[in-house]
Amino acid sequence: MAAKITSYQARVEEWLEACFPPSVRADRGERTHRFLEEALELAQANGCSRGDAMALLDYVFGRPKGQADMEVGGVLVTLASLCSTSGINMDEAGDRELARNWERIDAIRAKQQSKPHGSPLPQ
Repeated sequence: MAAKITSYQARVEEWLEACFPPSVRADRGERTHRFLEEALELAQANGCSRGDAMALLDYVFGRPKGQADMEVGGVLVTLASLCSTSGINMDEAGDRELARNWERIDAIRAKQQSKPHGSPLPQ
């Protein structure tokens, strides 16, 4: 049984379908790397140092692997609390970025096609 999809998630899936071929949008490894990139950029924007990020990397990978659905819940709770602490409206930020993505589909497709295949790096 498929999980019920929230409205925002459904709107992001609609954009993914418009922007990428099935092989790209269904690539779990690719989606994981893009999420990690954005999470690190958010941490950097909030003052997290490279040293702190590397210490957390070692801490996380030194522990047993978690369950993806439980980790999603943790990501959402900590993202919402970080947004509250930072004075950011999470819903508005998400809507704004999704609207921006619709406006630059051609640029996103071009970047996707030019990046190294099989690499976690975006360029």
